Amino acid sequence: MKDLLLTWRLRRTAKTLFGWRKLRPAQLRAMRALSRRRDALVILPTGAGKSAVYQVPSMLLDGPTLVISPLLALQQDQIAGLNGRDSDMTRAVRISSAETPKQQQAALDAVRDGRARFVFITPEQLAQTERLEQVRALRPALVAVDEAHCLSAWGHDFRPDYLTLGHALQALAPPTRGLRRLIGRRHRRPTVVALTATASPPVRDDISARLRLRDPEVVIGGLDRPNIYLEATRCAGEDQRWRRLLVLLQADPGDGIVYVPTRRAAEDLTGRLTDAGHPAAYYHGGMASGTRTRRHEDFLAGRIPVMVATSAFGMGIDKADIRWVAHMALPDSPDSYLQEIGRAGRDGLPARAVLLFRAEDVALQRYFSSGAPAETEIRDLVAVLRQRPHTRTELREVSGFSARKLTQLVTLLEEVGAVVTDADGKLRSPDNAPLPVAAARLALAEVERHQTVQRTRIDMMRQFAESRSCRGQALLAYFGDRIDGPCGHCDNCSAGASALTSAATRRRSRRKRASHGRPDSPSQPARRGHPAGPGRPATVPAQPSARTAADAVKDPAAAHRLTANEPYPLHSTVRHTAWGTGTVLSYENDRITVLFDTVGYKTLSLAVVRMGNLLVLDAD
Repeated sequence: MKDLLLTWRLRRTAKTLFGWRKLRPAQLRAMRALSRRRDALVILPTGAGKSAVYQVPSMLLDGPTLVISPLLALQQDQIAGLNGRDSDMTRAVRISSAETPKQQQAALDAVRDGRARFVFITPEQLAQTERLEQVRALRPALVAVDEAHCLSAWGHDFRPDYLTLGHALQALAPPTRGLRRLIGRRHRRPTVVALTATASPPVRDDISARLRLRDPEVVIGGLDRPNIYLEATRCAGEDQRWRRLLVLLQADPGDGIVYVPTRRAAEDLTGRLTDAGHPAAYYHGGMASGTRTRRHEDFLAGRIPVMVATSAFGMGIDKADIRWVAHMALPDSPDSYLQEIGRAGRDGLPARAVLLFRAEDVALQRYFSSGAPAETEIRDLVAVLRQRPHTRTELREVSGFSARKLTQLVTLLEEVGAVVTDADGKLRSPDNAPLPVAAARLALAEVERHQTVQRTRIDMMRQFAESRSCRGQALLAYFGDRIDGPCGHCDNCSAGASALTSAATRRRSRRKRASHGRPDSPSQPARRGHPAGPGRPATVPAQPSARTAADAVKDPAAAHRLTANEPYPLHSTVRHTAWGTGTVLSYENDRITVLFDTVGYKTLSLAVVRMGNLLVLDAD
């Protein structure tokens, strides 16, 4: 009964205040958790309504909602949407470097006086002690961390500024006074919801750990995007890669994004496209902030039809009619790939994701993922903190490190127990911490573990690109998701279905010639579907029927085959004698993919696993 009443209240709020007549099941599940003051980790694809997840329940909670987001442009869009509803209950303000001190104070006053419900802020603002105290005084009931994958070093858009959020969120608990202080009880911090479009299992774990989520409700929406046609082509050289890009531009004249691995490549390819008659602009992290903002706005407005960019171009692209996304090199992981292609086809209309890769791309990505801090830098940092606690500002002055590098090193040392953050925000080395030399070695071992896992993520991306099986299934399997049967919207599905259709056509032709002595009649008109393109039929053939779990239950023999082919349950924990503990992610034909804690992703032959008894279900 309580569930029904809460669901009714959420739906009524969504309709009356926001004008949303329907809520998706994943949205409702997350909203119910937040309304009950339970933390949540919400992974919904682009365009699936992540903002609604915190906006609707915030209306039912006693206190304002703090929204932490990395981009001012992204914040401005959401603020405009909330304030455009012309209701005091949904009014939003922002505290950022874009506002004057007077405007910042006015925003704080509006929230404190109840004239605003939502406060948008960046991680950099919360890193300031004075600003954190001001926000804590507002007594927020809910904190929404947008683009939460930025927290994870395993993610595709890692940002060190996010790493201090776990400490900041703990500090948002109201100060303990009176009886609570006497009996040693502390106030709870606000409820936290972490939101992102994609997150593989290690990214989810990292987000939960860094934000210190308490028994979070994990909500994962369907990641499959059937309107995006997936295709990958191995190119022999740069000339072939260039020619395939030109064919794509001629076939799909709509707006699109070309992702390249380096800044130099972005600038060079932009000039080459412009000379070839395809107006384009480039975008990368080395440009001035004002220039990046203008190009971002010009692309959203349609004034730039083709954006050539590094992975720096991504968050905040709220453009529904992107018709294609092309990768001119292998991305560093399926995480990056799914996030970047997800920017296409947000209007639900057909779109294309084209990957043009070479064998040399793997070496380039491994080069990018290599490198480690100097052992002496880590050792000296620990030695300084063993003398006395320091604020981050003091530590930057003593060490000479940039804010970004210091944050990375401190986070690394926190992971190995060499550094902790006190309640007052100061960093120190605890009494039981390893000595400086030992701490440095432990930290470098953690860096090596991370790089080992990253290399396997690159390998998984290469396997996806080279696969002759359904790409949709392979991509979702990486994220621990699955669909029943082939996806029906990739080049391999089209090729397989075309082969089946051709074989059936030949059989019908032979029968017809035998019975009538004349050739087949003209083929039927092509069905509507994805537009024709290189290496792809004019229409996506009908998807082969998929055997579902329900079908298996009706057919005992099929159920037995399913069990025999999948001896370990999906998402179960298994143990390998050499690689330790891992999680079963997927099955494909006679192979099993497991994500191991220490060595990353491994794809194994089921026959070899059975023969050597290599995997054992963990008793826990």
